[in-house]
Amino acid sequence: MDLKAIHHVGLVVRDLDRSIYFYHDLLGLPFANEPTEWFEGPALEKGVGVPGAKLRQVCLWVGPASSMEMIEYANRPEESTKAVPNNYMGAAHVCFLVDDIHAKKAELEGKGVEFYSDVNIVDEGPLAGWRWCYFSDPDGLALELVEIAYYLKDEREAAAAEYLRTRPSLEEIEARL
Repeated sequence: MDLKAIHHVGLVVRDLDRSIYFYHDLLGLPFANEPTEWFEGPALEKGVGVPGAKLRQVCLWVGPASSMEMIEYANRPEESTKAVPNNYMGAAHVCFLVDDIHAKKAELEGKGVEFYSDVNIVDEGPLAGWRWCYFSDPDGLALELVEIAYYLKDEREAAAAEYLRTRPSLEEIEARL
């Protein structure tokens, strides 16, 4: 069976209620489910791979078929107070597709959101057509807005095929790690 879509993206947050204010009230994402009560137990511990896991969560819709899950762990390690920097292994970000990036950026700035930079415009290479900029949620988790002004489908497909034809073997990759 094929992978069909990304159902949801999950983020671990410091305080679920604060994150709901940001993602629901400020960004405007509607609830897919209401916040859960705290839950725990052996099945949860095994399922999430965290000994002693105790958490609560909420999901918010992003478009008609995708959602964001936010999870607050009651037993988050004390030293886990800052977001992982963008260049660290395991770091991730969530990117929101918008129709007009300049308008959405101005709207969010009017609500106090600070962006890392102005809108970046890419008109050459693999990301030609992208207009993008990063910002953070209250926990410092990286978020991005992107507008796809155009997509050069034939050029992208030809370049991907060329990559697959000339890429290094798995053995070569393993040797450099």
